[in-house]
Amino acid sequence: MKINKYIDHTLLKADATKEQITKLCNEAKQYDFASVCVNTCYVPLCKELLKGTDVKVCCVVGFPLGAMDSKSKAFETATAVENGAEEIDMVINIGAAKEGNFEYVEKDISEVVKAAKGNTVKVIIETCLLTDEEKVKACKAAMNAKATFVKTSTGFSTNGATTEDVALMKKTVGNNCLVKAAGGIRSYEDALKMIEAGADRLGCSAGIKIIEGYNEANK
Repeated sequence: MKINKYIDHTLLKADATKEQITKLCNEAKQYDFASVCVNTCYVPLCKELLKGTDVKVCCVVGFPLGAMDSKSKAFETATAVENGAEEIDMVINIGAAKEGNFEYVEKDISEVVKAAKGNTVKVIIETCLLTDEEKVKACKAAMNAKATFVKTSTGFSTNGATTEDVALMKKTVGNNCLVKAAGGIRSYEDALKMIEAGADRLGCSAGIKIIEGYNEANK
């Protein structure tokens, strides 16, 4: 198992600086992570810094609340793709999901998928705010909208990924979508539990610590 290729090396804090994003990209190159995950303003910088590597540029859209209108999310997505983003992590309209309006949720995701023009779209359903029934319906909306991944969390709400949620999401999407776990994954042990539960990708800021734990466990 190439644990490094499970990891989206992530820095989404409001006070992230150009210097910190540069460090993130250099680490991603050194450890050959799957991607760096950043806010959209840093997409051009990351694209330049990661040129000639297979580390992808991933960015968040409608983040972290998901309450922007669909046109705004689509515009943000299109701009990010033009600037070099290859993966988009979008947040669903959580209020619509809580109201049971999954037709809106699906349409919202579809607008982003269209704007992404064939690039990977990961749909953040923010599991900590949803019931199990709502999680299943949100995953089905993502599948219907032809998203690539369903993702547990922003890491900015009341809780992050749990193995129970990852397993539920995997059971729901089967082979129709991949699953990304994010939020609170801080060690190799955490990462392994998520992968065993069904995660295909991990969003975390502790990527280097996870690699070190993996190396230690596989001496």
